[in-house]
Amino acid sequence: MNLKLIFKAAAICAIAFSAISCNAPTKEEIAEQELRQIIEKNNNVGLAVVAVKEGKIVYNKSLGYKDLENQTPLGDNDIFRIASISKSFTATAIMQLIEQGKLSLDSDISDLLGFNVRNPKYPESPITVKMLLSHSSSMSDANGYFTLNAINPDSSATWKSAWNDWEPGSKYEYCNLGYNTLGTILERVSGERFDKYIVNHILDPLGVYGGYEVLSLDSTKFVKIYSYNSADSSFTHSPSAYATREKDIENYVFGHSTPIFSPTGGLKISALDLAKVMMMHMNLGTIDSTRIISEESSKMMQSSAIEPTDEGDAYGFAIRLSNQLLDGHKMIGHTGSAYGVYTSMFWDEKRDFGFVIMTNGCNGRTENNFMAIHRDGVACLYKNFIKEAENR
Repeated sequence: MNLKLIFKAAAICAIAFSAISCNAPTKEEIAEQELRQIIEKNNNVGLAVVAVKEGKIVYNKSLGYKDLENQTPLGDNDIFRIASISKSFTATAIMQLIEQGKLSLDSDISDLLGFNVRNPKYPESPITVKMLLSHSSSMSDANGYFTLNAINPDSSATWKSAWNDWEPGSKYEYCNLGYNTLGTILERVSGERFDKYIVNHILDPLGVYGGYEVLSLDSTKFVKIYSYNSADSSFTHSPSAYATREKDIENYVFGHSTPIFSPTGGLKISALDLAKVMMMHMNLGTIDSTRIISEESSKMMQSSAIEPTDEGDAYGFAIRLSNQLLDGHKMIGHTGSAYGVYTSMFWDEKRDFGFVIMTNGCNGRTENNFMAIHRDGVACLYKNFIKEAENR
């Protein structure tokens, strides 16, 4: 199926429609034309974008397909698996528990998990909650990250290989296992199953639809995700992105099985609803009089805790601080990639504007340590909906 021809024809039709219109094209029409050209350049299956300015959603658009085989158009309320942006929800929940005095940033995670967690090269150095939040624990994904047995000396003969050579707290290395560990800690400390806690204490209070457990969600809203085959520019559906894990849930062990929900990357939500969550972060923990975390906690999440990252940026708690996404601006947020989905949620350091970009399949081009579709999409939205207001 030649996506380039399909989207090129759509872009030509949109431009032609504007040309025969009595009035000059609006900024919304111009943005859509440019987004269709971006889709063609990046071989997108579907693309959902949202722009926020001064606490309001000023533009959202869904283009392309949620289901390529059946040519089903992508809709504003369709939900994506957002991959690693999910970490920001886990971190937010952890900050809630810290505010309640149930744990601290300096808590030794061994005390929270019930087994000894240490880098064998530094056995006297505790691994703390703060280290997990900032990817500075010296833990790695070498043993995988869907079971905590990977770091448990009592249940794994290879647990030592899950640790790096450097001292805990001294250096950054992105670690999915660290966030699945945080999800388990959240469950053990709060007394609520991880997926239900996120819904009850973050999603529902914000009035947004989503979750980690596939069976609890409306499957008709799922956006099918596709991996790109560069050899022939084709796409392959990735059904495992929405695996139900039904048998695992039936045999669930509270405070142990948590990684099956993937606190590190398993949240499903629409671009439009994710933008509302982003607005909460932009407003330092509150939105429409609903407070999710304190201003202090919010600022801590968005401040540099460790640097440099693998991409040469700084990192807070599930938040990346980067000058590489939008030229001339320091942006704060997170990206996600898994199974072929690519997502981003970023706002400027003054918290005046922000963007959500999601695609369920593209050619994987990169630029300045970001997916090109994210840089292209953000640049388009900034030019059409933010830049003019800034220059007034």
